[in-house]
Amino acid sequence: MILLMTTSTKAQDCATSITQATSEPVKIATTLGQAAALLKADEFDALIVDQQFQEADPDEAERVLLHMGMATPIYINLAISGIERVIRELRTALHRRKKEMLIARQGAEQKLRNELKDTVTALLLSCEMALQVPSLPSAAEIKLRAVDTLARAMREKIGIQV
Repeated sequence: MILLMTTSTKAQDCATSITQATSEPVKIATTLGQAAALLKADEFDALIVDQQFQEADPDEAERVLLHMGMATPIYINLAISGIERVIRELRTALHRRKKEMLIARQGAEQKLRNELKDTVTALLLSCEMALQVPSLPSAAEIKLRAVDTLARAMREKIGIQV
């Protein structure tokens, strides 16, 4: 979803064109209070902020933008920018956002894999060593084999090579 923050008379036309071009629903905020309420109520992929809207009360606009979450801000001037340019800027920003999120997700996955690698390896080694204890009670052996099986399944799910 996209939030268009503007007082421009072209707002509805712009929102309609954006929806047609991107298949994303667009909400329009014509006041800072309305923008703040929408940002608190929903998650947006992008915020299109009309520079005139922001310049009317820069401090309040900055406070409102603190609620934008993961949305990508796009600053434009609807008084001089055509709708085609707004759509181009939006597409570029959404593409960049998608790419950045993919890179961040891959980084987080790799970090998690690296953190779990040593723990899973230690768990498997501990199970192997415990299973070699002479005169291990059969109930304990059954439990250790179950833990070993679970650790091996975890290793496989997270793609750890040992």
